[in-house]
Amino acid sequence: MSRGGSPAAARVSALPVTCCMLWISSFRQVFRNILCHVPLKSDSQKKYGLHMRKVNVSTLLSKMEENEASNLSVKRPCPDHGEDQYEQEHHKKTKLSEPSASNPSTFCKHTESIESGLQAVSSSQDENNGKSIVEEADTVLQEDKEGDGDSFADMMKHGLVEQDVGITKFVSIHEGFSGILKERYSDFVVHEINKEGKVVVLDDLSVPNDDHEEPSEDIFSVLSSQDKEHLEDLQLFKNKEDSVMIEVVEDTKEKRTVIHQAVKSLFPGLETKTEEREGKKCIIAYHAAGRTALAKVKAADPRKHSWPKNRGSYCHFVLYKENKDTMDAINVLSKFLRVKPNIFSYMGTKDKRAITVQEIAVVKITAQRLSHLNKCLMNFRLGNFSYKKYPLKLGELQGNHFTVVLRNITGSNLQIEHAMTSLRDIGFINYYGMQRFGTTAVPTYHVGKAILQNNWSEVIDLILKPRPGAERGYLVKCREEWAKTKDPEAALRKLPVKRCVEGQLLRGLAKYGMKNFVSAFAMIPRNNRLMYIHSYQSYVWNNIVSKRINEYGLKAMPGDLVLKGGTAVPIQGSDEEKYTIHDVVLPLPGFDVIYPEHKIGNAYEEMLAADGLNINNMRHKIRDYSLSGAYRKIIIHPQNVTWEILGYDDKKIPLVQTDVEKLEGVPLPKTSKDGNFKALKMAFSLPPSTYATMAIREVLKMDTSIKNQTQLNTVWLR
Repeated sequence: MSRGGSPAAARVSALPVTCCMLWISSFRQVFRNILCHVPLKSDSQKKYGLHMRKVNVSTLLSKMEENEASNLSVKRPCPDHGEDQYEQEHHKKTKLSEPSASNPSTFCKHTESIESGLQAVSSSQDENNGKSIVEEADTVLQEDKEGDGDSFADMMKHGLVEQDVGITKFVSIHEGFSGILKERYSDFVVHEINKEGKVVVLDDLSVPNDDHEEPSEDIFSVLSSQDKEHLEDLQLFKNKEDSVMIEVVEDTKEKRTVIHQAVKSLFPGLETKTEEREGKKCIIAYHAAGRTALAKVKAADPRKHSWPKNRGSYCHFVLYKENKDTMDAINVLSKFLRVKPNIFSYMGTKDKRAITVQEIAVVKITAQRLSHLNKCLMNFRLGNFSYKKYPLKLGELQGNHFTVVLRNITGSNLQIEHAMTSLRDIGFINYYGMQRFGTTAVPTYHVGKAILQNNWSEVIDLILKPRPGAERGYLVKCREEWAKTKDPEAALRKLPVKRCVEGQLLRGLAKYGMKNFVSAFAMIPRNNRLMYIHSYQSYVWNNIVSKRINEYGLKAMPGDLVLKGGTAVPIQGSDEEKYTIHDVVLPLPGFDVIYPEHKIGNAYEEMLAADGLNINNMRHKIRDYSLSGAYRKIIIHPQNVTWEILGYDDKKIPLVQTDVEKLEGVPLPKTSKDGNFKALKMAFSLPPSTYATMAIREVLKMDTSIKNQTQLNTVWLR
């Protein structure tokens, strides 16, 4: 079928339903390519609706693209010949069709995971994964039809800016300039720095030599999809039969051996035997030990019977991913490997809208099985395999190395030189970045404050009440229903996706009733609940550090706190010259910290008192919400700072060479110093729990909030 829109459109009325679905998929690709190269302004989007309906075409296509990604990012089947060439060409197409931040719908997609503060809750699979593309499209069409039609830039007028969360000061004296951050997700590349201090890179796709006991890769293709479905039902006791028969098309001993290996490897708990039926040999799969075998499967201990004793139990590997956060990536891998996500471990989570490289460990999954995923998944690559006796632990990393491109830079070369020299020599204020506080008109720290005040009716109201700003249509309807009826079950029916924070809370209210808010709130996963109070701590810290810089500047003062062997102590007058501003720390409020012995100590007490909190009593009636506190350096000095000024003409041109492109020998396109646009390419290393956006803010002296960046992109497009 032609991939052009017009020939297909002329014949669409004569096509059966199944062909129409294929046409929609093709038509979608054409529109996506058009939209990537000709971004529509908000007024154009309103004008050119589908069938004169008030539909945001860009959002529709973005939703369709998300549906593809949610279906486990599967690559299309590769032809038998020219596989390597196909993969290279497909990777190039993927890069070329990468969404641009200049399109307002891209910003909407970027902020999806933090809508309404903490809307997204990690899960192994979305409840809507079973929907077809047509059904998903209908959902988006209906949402846009009933929405207010505002562009994302208009909706973000209600979002937070830096001043709202205490981010107000700079340490450098250079003149600021403007630039666009993350115009493309490939402009933001993150490499983890492991516990040995080495930057993690993907540079080897080979499988270790000690994988020789692993069965052939044929085990992954010898079973048909129908066989796999029946075997999975048998494995989980979902079918009425106690065995599954697999016909052997090419009846050879080698072929039967591969099928035996495939069943035992891919479906732990099943055994096989060869029988002759109606004159033909076939393979029978059955449970080895009844439901006890299923318990082993659920314990996520695959292929325990065949794991070599002299091999480490954990396969460590480097994961390269594009435009997907760490938990989503783990869920994809676990789905393909038929294991639970909790058998994976890692040292830190990485952003979604970026290209990231990090180390992952998994229990008793061989490198060969992991390597096979490279042929199945898009925007993922696994390599640098090794076997070790230990997993990875959160927080073990020493930091991250960032490579960032800022496009459409307006500063002169001299301004850029001064800005980057200051970043290298002085550093930046260690503010908590904007992503810590949510994107809607109800900041997450407001919820955290209400939790600490033990004001549970306020907590429920803040999470569920209607608010202006960027939100999905179904969330808007859910909030309106709640405001009108206060009926959790009625509001819950408005949510097609129940795993979001709002859905979990409404389920809790429906279960425990309207008088037991604490138990209802506890239905939200613990990490998400704690993020609210951590957001409040971050809000206080940001405001206090701004007061500290304003009051005393960039010099260590008597009464400031420094760390000695992990313990905070105040600087005495006689020791003032021993310390610099890079040694000074400020506490996050809690019951197990001390406060500066000067005006800033009083500022903590006054700020918490204004919020109805007692700085001397930070223990909560519910233990989970008691804050012990911690210490955080007020100035961060980046390491390995480098920069380069680039000129370019094509706004889609990649300006960072990725690890995959290096492996495939794909060079960067040539740039010209005389190009129409100017970009600043910078690289630097930061310790854990620091925000690269705050380093970039210091360079640009510009608000890094989504609200401001969205408006900047809109102005640039116009």
